[in-house]
Amino acid sequence: MSAGGSKRAILAALSANAGIAVAKFVGAAITGSASMLAEGVHSVADTANQGLLLFGQNRAEQQADELHPFGYGRSRYFYSFVVALVLFTLGSVYALYEGVHKVQHPEELSSPIVAVVILVIAIVLETFSFRTAVKESAPLKGRATWWQFIRNSRSPELPVVLLEDTGALIGLIFALGGVGLTMVTGDPVWDGVGTLAIGALLGVIAIVLIIEMHSLLIGEGATAAEDRAIRENLVDGTTIDRLIHIKTQYIGPEELLVAAKVAVTPGLDIAQIAAGIDAAESRVRAAVPAARIIYLEPDLYREIAREA
Repeated sequence: MSAGGSKRAILAALSANAGIAVAKFVGAAITGSASMLAEGVHSVADTANQGLLLFGQNRAEQQADELHPFGYGRSRYFYSFVVALVLFTLGSVYALYEGVHKVQHPEELSSPIVAVVILVIAIVLETFSFRTAVKESAPLKGRATWWQFIRNSRSPELPVVLLEDTGALIGLIFALGGVGLTMVTGDPVWDGVGTLAIGALLGVIAIVLIIEMHSLLIGEGATAAEDRAIRENLVDGTTIDRLIHIKTQYIGPEELLVAAKVAVTPGLDIAQIAAGIDAAESRVRAAVPAARIIYLEPDLYREIAREA
């Protein structure tokens, strides 16, 4: 995936969340709403997260050096993992703490209509950010479901932004529900209940992100479709007769390492084998553009038979 698409989604989310955070804190100060305050902290966490994602992309663009010969592509995985931790600690834990406090010690809201207006405006702005993330993700998602896209994507930013924006929209609805029920019933405990719901939601999203980013950080291989395409294009039946074994690993969101041992047709000279391997690498790169680093080890039939 081009980093341009994810960068547009990140910038849209950052702009929306920065403005929303200010509005929510103003609303919380006016109304005394715990759910508004929790949503304000949530937006601050989201804004910080988008900044971390942009920083990670910038770090990943560093050139490979002696210490990191495969480059810095995994910086994007690392900072996406940090984002998940920030969302959990700053967003979820704080909202749960504030929710418990407000349920145990409910306080009357001042000018709750102000909170309603701010939350409605926030929903409109958050919807803009969400639509941008969906638009940038759609070409990559293909026919897969959104859950499959989040689970299988090797690029971390769009799944992170998608989940953040989804959580933000649902959290705003929870906050609106809490304030609305408080206005209708006159019981401020509903504001605390809305805050607890926001905290639980953020916790679930954070855990999903932590699991996914941890998997990417320690190294995931090619997707099933990519693995199939690599295997099909390595063998040509002329120079390379069969694939003995293969290992793949993403060393960055857009850079796949392919290492394989292949059986070459007996009787070929060095030049023919080298030409066959070069051709195989070209076929694989054409089929799977992310396969930028390919190491192929040639072997012979008699060696295979001896090993067997």
